Amino acid sequence: MLRVAVVGSGPSGVYCAQTLVQQEPLARVDVLDRLPCPYGLVRYGVAPDHEKIKSLQNNLRTVLEHDRVRFLGRVQVGAGGVPAARLRELYHAVVYCVGAATDRHLGIPGEDLPGSWSATQFVSWYSAHPDAVDDGFLREARSAVVIGVGNVAVDVTRILARGAAELGPTDMPDAALRALTASRVTEIQMVGRRGPSQARFTTKELRELGTLPEADVLVDPAELALDPACADPSSLPAPQRRNVEVLRSWADGTPRGAPRRIRLRFFLRPVELLAEAGRVGAVRFERTVPDGRGGVAGTGAFEVVEAQLVLRSVGYRGVPLEGLPFDAGSGTVPHLAGRVLRDGVVAPGEYVAGWIKRGPTGVIGTNRPCAKETVISLLEDAPALARREVPEDPLAVLRAEGVEPVEWEGWRAIERAEAELGASLGRGVVKLPDWQSLLTAAHGKAP
Repeated sequence: MLRVAVVGSGPSGVYCAQTLVQQEPLARVDVLDRLPCPYGLVRYGVAPDHEKIKSLQNNLRTVLEHDRVRFLGRVQVGAGGVPAARLRELYHAVVYCVGAATDRHLGIPGEDLPGSWSATQFVSWYSAHPDAVDDGFLREARSAVVIGVGNVAVDVTRILARGAAELGPTDMPDAALRALTASRVTEIQMVGRRGPSQARFTTKELRELGTLPEADVLVDPAELALDPACADPSSLPAPQRRNVEVLRSWADGTPRGAPRRIRLRFFLRPVELLAEAGRVGAVRFERTVPDGRGGVAGTGAFEVVEAQLVLRSVGYRGVPLEGLPFDAGSGTVPHLAGRVLRDGVVAPGEYVAGWIKRGPTGVIGTNRPCAKETVISLLEDAPALARREVPEDPLAVLRAEGVEPVEWEGWRAIERAEAELGASLGRGVVKLPDWQSLLTAAHGKAP
């Protein structure tokens, strides 16, 4: 028998577990997660109005219900929890799929002003992540600036622009729903430092902005004209060409007079967040121009954009996990085909997959081949790994050492409680938003 711990129950972790039990009949896999709920960013990162993508949870559920896979939630690994070295003693192999847990910063004055947040914090709030804080994201806000032009930036822009009728059917926690539907934000600007042809959003996500019933989408033709590729996008790769075509159609269109406006801005680099009454009140941007080498150069011309809410969406970054090596430059764990490297040497029985392995790149499906590569390495090593004696049931040892995991039945109890909460509010499923309510539900008590 080969006992494997997978740390992290998002797509990369679940795909590792799936590949293991498919390819090794003697493998038994414990999927550990710090949170009492599985599915990682599928639960806590995919926007609540993207029900089709969120339905991937059904595929992940099938793996976690496999008779040789066990979900163990509320198990902290590393600092303040089970040491990595101890986990290695309890299992023949450990696969770390811990993602990229923090966001990149702009590094500009005023970034820490009240009212300035990362998009990650905002997403966690409206996705009911139990670590999220509600510190009045929308308090007194009339206009918002989203810095970044990737899919997460599009997500938060879209959520800010949706109305009550659109958000009500989602699983958004009730406090976030009430705050968003009462929001007075009418102006949302999504801003990129480079041009439209270099934006990172997908065309499907971009087009969705144009379908919002309560928002007009505005694009300045002059900013499109700054990008040489916009005049003739035929030489661009297909995804970028389609983006440019959508943006050009909006630049040529006529606003409908909707109650909210989304402005897509380009060639503006944030240089400072300006304070007003102790909070962020505006963003100072420098106008940029293409430098001919794929980047941009500053022009020395500046523009101030009003904003009482600023959300930065400029990328994620991995964080060190106590007991594992870490490359601070790339924000990843050094590895060779998924095998963890310590001082350049393979560490037997330790593996990585997902963003902590390759960096925060790709889409959900990218995790499949990434997980497969890691599991192939693990199974090549398995004959040597399986010779080491480990406890017959690591969970019994963990319990004896004070770990109190939320098992699959506890998670199912959380699901039932969220369905009951939604019914009591006249909605569908509504997420429980905090640790106390989740753990209370997991133990079979009403929320």
